[in-house]
Amino acid sequence: MNIAVFLLMMLALLYAVHHYMAWHVWLGIRYVLPRVPFKAALAMAAMMLALMAAGFMRSRLPVGPEIRRALSTISAWWMGIVVYGLLYCVLADLIIVPARLFRLIPSESKGFVRFVSGMLIVAMTAGTVLYGVHHADQPRRVTYDVQLEGYNAAAEMNVVMISDLHLGAERSENRLVKIVEEINAASPDLVLIAGDFFDNDFGAIGDPEKAAELLRGLKAVHGVYACFGNHDAGSTYPQMLRFLQESHIRLLADEAVLIADRLYLAGRMDGSPIGGFGGQKRKALEEILPLADTRYPVVVLDHNPAHVNEYAGETDLVLCGHTHKGQLFPGSLITRSMYTVDHGYYRRDENSPHVIVTSGAGAWGPPMRVGTDSEINLIRLAW
Repeated sequence: MNIAVFLLMMLALLYAVHHYMAWHVWLGIRYVLPRVPFKAALAMAAMMLALMAAGFMRSRLPVGPEIRRALSTISAWWMGIVVYGLLYCVLADLIIVPARLFRLIPSESKGFVRFVSGMLIVAMTAGTVLYGVHHADQPRRVTYDVQLEGYNAAAEMNVVMISDLHLGAERSENRLVKIVEEINAASPDLVLIAGDFFDNDFGAIGDPEKAAELLRGLKAVHGVYACFGNHDAGSTYPQMLRFLQESHIRLLADEAVLIADRLYLAGRMDGSPIGGFGGQKRKALEEILPLADTRYPVVVLDHNPAHVNEYAGETDLVLCGHTHKGQLFPGSLITRSMYTVDHGYYRRDENSPHVIVTSGAGAWGPPMRVGTDSEINLIRLAW
């Protein structure tokens, strides 16, 4: 499908959603302000849709960084409002329409019922959004015990894994302080970041120097490593690479390293980067892994869990992110149907690697989580 056609279809769908929500709000308002025309509510909805679209396209607009950040903030918050405003509008209609069909609502009470439902929609949407913002800023530590088989030399390693920081997204830098504190509190041997470190545009980071300073404060015996995800790409890719170097984080771009003579760690490039990795492409698995050396376990960072079935006995543990577990309910129902595993622990059979998919430490788009958690994963490896 042509990209222009797809964008027009998405814009038409979003307009229909905004029209529907504006109609609900107007039905409630006109009970107390009967002279307010529907055109006024529709004009407000159209303006918010335009601002949301501008937020998505901000990097291509001929405006300064302050305006871009303002558009990003409005767009991010409004996305969350639209999700739950739409959900509660549909829920209201599922109750009110059948009640009217079966004449359970007297005709003289129709206006009052719509007023009450409109106010409830606004209140419940606001409450859900505010809860989601607060909850997204409360990372939860999730612990996994993984026993690797087939190795003579007994060893252990405490690994902290996170993903999806989305630096540059709304409130991403606010969360970074607490994330670094929580990681250090776990006293890790190794810190791994499984992609989507950035949010497509390095220029969207408000204070990159402060963010780099915070990340340099990560304490791990054997260092901090990362792979890149689909959002770690585009025109500012070179700045992203420099930022990791300044943050003392080693990027593994389709390469493997031996960690402390105890395990191999490999990092995959994402298969579908938004804007590309400066011409670099994802390599085949056999070009990366040290297949000739079977003395040590092999751990792989691969951002997208869509690839987990590529791995077999040559790999012991695969660590992924990307899904956010849907981030906002009912998104988790969608990711569950899309992926073999969208969150948590998975192992296909005894000849396959252990797989752990994190819901991520940050958030994309709306700076909120509802029905999912921001996660910091502690993996206690033993073999």
